[in-house]
Amino acid sequence: MSDSTNNDNQLPQSHHKFGTFMGVFTPSLLTILGVIMYLRFGWMVGNVGLFKALLIVTISTSITFITSLSVSSVATNMQVGVGGEYFLISRSLGLEMGGAIGVPLYLARAVSVTLYAFGLAESLRFVWPGLPLQPAAAVIIVVITLVAARSAALTLKIQIPLMAAVFVSIGVMAAGVLSKPHPSVLTGIGEGAAGFWVVLAVFFPAVTGFTAGVGLSGDLKDPSKSIPLGSVGAVICGYIVYMGVSVLLAFAAPAGDLVNNSLIWKEIAVVSFLIFPGMWGAILSSAIGSILAGPRVLQALATDRIAPRVFGKVSPKSGEPTISIYLTGGISLLAVLIGDLNSIAPVVTMFFLTFYTSINLVAGLEGLIGDPSFRPRIKVRWYLSFAAAGGSIAVMFLINKVACIAAILIELGLWMWLRSRSMTAAFGDLRRGLLYSMIKSSLEKLKMLPPRSRDWRPMILLFCGDVKKRLNLVQLADWLNQKRGIVTVCRMMEGNLEEVDEDLNRLAAETDEFLLEQGLRTFSEVHVASTFEEGVEMTVQANGIAGLTSNTVMFGWSKKKERLMSYFKIMRRIGRLRKSMIICKFAEGKTFGKNNRIDIWWGGKKNNGDMMLLLAHLLSLNQDWRDTVININSVVISQEEKEATQESLDRMIREIRIEAESRVFLLESGQSMLELIKKESQSAEVVFMGLAEPKPGEEESYAERMISLVKDLPTVVLVKNSSYFAGELV
Repeated sequence: MSDSTNNDNQLPQSHHKFGTFMGVFTPSLLTILGVIMYLRFGWMVGNVGLFKALLIVTISTSITFITSLSVSSVATNMQVGVGGEYFLISRSLGLEMGGAIGVPLYLARAVSVTLYAFGLAESLRFVWPGLPLQPAAAVIIVVITLVAARSAALTLKIQIPLMAAVFVSIGVMAAGVLSKPHPSVLTGIGEGAAGFWVVLAVFFPAVTGFTAGVGLSGDLKDPSKSIPLGSVGAVICGYIVYMGVSVLLAFAAPAGDLVNNSLIWKEIAVVSFLIFPGMWGAILSSAIGSILAGPRVLQALATDRIAPRVFGKVSPKSGEPTISIYLTGGISLLAVLIGDLNSIAPVVTMFFLTFYTSINLVAGLEGLIGDPSFRPRIKVRWYLSFAAAGGSIAVMFLINKVACIAAILIELGLWMWLRSRSMTAAFGDLRRGLLYSMIKSSLEKLKMLPPRSRDWRPMILLFCGDVKKRLNLVQLADWLNQKRGIVTVCRMMEGNLEEVDEDLNRLAAETDEFLLEQGLRTFSEVHVASTFEEGVEMTVQANGIAGLTSNTVMFGWSKKKERLMSYFKIMRRIGRLRKSMIICKFAEGKTFGKNNRIDIWWGGKKNNGDMMLLLAHLLSLNQDWRDTVININSVVISQEEKEATQESLDRMIREIRIEAESRVFLLESGQSMLELIKKESQSAEVVFMGLAEPKPGEEESYAERMISLVKDLPTVVLVKNSSYFAGELV
């Protein structure tokens, strides 16, 4: 079944249109300046000391900063619609990869609401010690879900006083440090301290929150302007704050106090109770960011038919995806029942970091392959994006190896499932450009390598007319190719190109589609020429690119002697181009592929035998031809010659390492070669025989001989080896 999307590059937009400050900068910065700053920053400085703490902040923010540049690069190269991170990935790497990241990213945002609700409930216990955690978390989820469903604008406006509370808390903490400074904590607590990389793993999630603003892409007035300014600005501002807080905490208390007192801010601040509104505001704003961004990812998934379409609907009154919002709130409430979310939290972090990795790879690949359509207003060097992608993967393993592997396996499973749905979309992505770049590079390298007989593989150019009528011929070409080379199916139309009514590109596309439905991965071409011979010769010469050209031309048998004569004329001419030829005649009224015995009539290794044997071997490798017996048949006229030929064939079979049996026949007196072949090969499934090259003017007599030869035989494959490696292929 094939799923398709009718949307173009831009998904439906929200009714609300926010600017850079309200729509991107504020939610991003508030998510960055979260609970880790209040409850874990002192622990970090106390364990590793000031200088290492500054280095951890710098390393972590460097990855985030480059990632924000990568996001900006991709976002300024397209019209960004609803869906945030999912939109950017799906429009760059395709629906399958977008869905593989988007679905778990949506669930991660839904569970994040629960995590932040629990965090807020736990922090409230500092003031109300007896507060029940699960009921409090449930109430928090219900409230923010209802507010988000009513209006995104109202929800975002709440974040303005929350941001003010955060900076007030930083201010009172700074004032406390300046009023009574302690000796600086430069080296940490020493013995028993958490190591550098452990501390980095604990801290890193604190800087990943800049995507909160990206998630509201569809609600922005100008996403291509607001996403870069707001995201990069939030990352820079967060870095400045974290560096400043690191310095302040290093002079605020002894290392042991910083490590052991999670509420050290309260002890330091000149007005201690003002720490709590800032901490609560930071946690609540993170929950708000998730409840706003998550449903919009689901809305985009529904519009692309990855999720049920009902989740793509918006309320005509509020303009909000209310069904998606309520579902997100419901998932968050269900997660409350789990109670302890410590085992889930690392996996949630991994899903966000896989987006980091993916978006950096997208920006890096776009910059590397140089698609003409990739013209972002903000450019980032491809190697920087790749470095940030590598850094993201490294941090994933640092944080939690098991969670990292689990997240990758989940996304891989989703990708495989979405691929099985054969999804198509009306928008392009970078995959085609990436393949072009890889092909170009490979062809350039291939050109530098001299051809060798061991590298030969069948590159078949098949002329077969209407493939629906000659499907068995295409099937045989595919079997002979055995996925080692390329099969190009060509339909030759006689006439004048200016007078042809058919759309040739459409005919080729329809042929490709039909053959793909039959499980045949071939390439199709349609050509027009004044005569059949002229058209074939022109196509043979023009086929291929940069050394990757056809080396074997294949035809189906024709009952018309004139057409066979044309084949032999073509064979003589394309032989000058070092291209071999195959003509296949199927047995009438007989099912092909039931009696798996292949007979090769061997006339000598230096003629056509090597190519016939190699093609028979490739045919026997197919699943439909398992347990096939390959017989190499040879004819002699004396007993002494029979023994020598038998020994020669047996030795050759051992040397070429192909499973085959040799049979040498002594031609009896009065018996013709034709009679012997028909007698011995009538029960075979396929008979391989060589073709000679008739001289000019002798095509008619040779055609009559071939007609007589194949008349009473099963399927016959006639082979003329004209390659550079005739006699060397096995």
